[in-house]
Amino acid sequence: MKKIAVFGLGYVGLANALLLAQNEKVIAYDILSEKVALLKEKKSPLEDEEIKDFLTNRTLNVTFTDKLGEISSDQDYYIIATPTDYDEKQNYFNTSSVEQALEAILKMNHAAKVIIKSTIPVGYVVSLREKYQTKNIFFSPEFLREGRALYDNLHPSRIVVGDTSPTGEEIASLFLENSEEPETPVLLTEPTEAEAVKLFANTYLAMRVSFYNELDTYATVRKLNTQQIIEGVSLDPRIGSHYNNPSFGYGGYCLPKDTKQLLANYHEVPNNLIEAIVSANVTRKDFIAEQIIAQHPKTVGIFRLTMKSDSDNFRYSSIQGVMKRIKAKGINVVVYEPKYAEESFFHSKIIRDLDEFKELSDIIVTNRWDDQLADVKEKVYTRDLYRRD
Repeated sequence: MKKIAVFGLGYVGLANALLLAQNEKVIAYDILSEKVALLKEKKSPLEDEEIKDFLTNRTLNVTFTDKLGEISSDQDYYIIATPTDYDEKQNYFNTSSVEQALEAILKMNHAAKVIIKSTIPVGYVVSLREKYQTKNIFFSPEFLREGRALYDNLHPSRIVVGDTSPTGEEIASLFLENSEEPETPVLLTEPTEAEAVKLFANTYLAMRVSFYNELDTYATVRKLNTQQIIEGVSLDPRIGSHYNNPSFGYGGYCLPKDTKQLLANYHEVPNNLIEAIVSANVTRKDFIAEQIIAQHPKTVGIFRLTMKSDSDNFRYSSIQGVMKRIKAKGINVVVYEPKYAEESFFHSKIIRDLDEFKELSDIIVTNRWDDQLADVKEKVYTRDLYRRD
């Protein structure tokens, strides 16, 4: 049984903590005391069915804390899963939370083995090893979906560790042995290559979203049937029918920031496609907003701020970009978002009564269809063709 400390209990950190707590001894730390209090009561602060199930029904060897002093200096591994938002001004990930956690860990034990799960720039681990004079900093990227984070850790598509030494093998085995997929492919790379794997994988997904969105834009302008075109394209087995549902643009926590960070890493490296992927998302939101504005509504209702169903994450959701463009034209906007605690969002009224929301809205804008809107479907604007994420 390994002793493991996890820093940061968002989707990535909490999913890793619960995964490892099946067989290892885990102490899980977050600075938000209200989140820790919920977890101590076996209540999930996140919308994730597997996380809820594990907290409620599984026997786990995990302690939750908001007190740094409760973490001992003799952990076998320390996992950092703190948020790294993209800084538009600096053209770089804000990695300050990672370094704060790392410095706290190295102060406890300078020989500590630290696994970074946060998304980081290409070349970051090498710079940290030099800065802190230790080779015991490792990166293992996550490939998780919001709302299915623990499921994706239990059933990983692959396990990547940015280290080719026996320690890298041990780290990979740690995650593999706690998963439910013993045949999962394992890839050990150099640290910088592992960082690139993460950013290129997410940028490819963003490219696929952008491709089908631009297909949909073309079909809409030319008055063609988007679904028929997509189905014909998707029948090619090299392309497939997955991840092909049009939307208002890629959003969520990972894709917007990861594509921008990869583009920043392309400084002085020739490229066209990476820049186009970032630009395409802006163009798509412009087009969606124009389609709504052209209908001359007095009041537009935004149905949910999240990117998709079964999620509670509003960060960088594409519908927010559409909403801001509509508001810029002086159109009144109201928002139905029962999970949002405030009374307004970007100066738009939050409505928690669905019937009132439907009555007030001339057009209801939703990134993903919800059967709660079936009685007012003539008011609904969405590009969700397949009724799935």
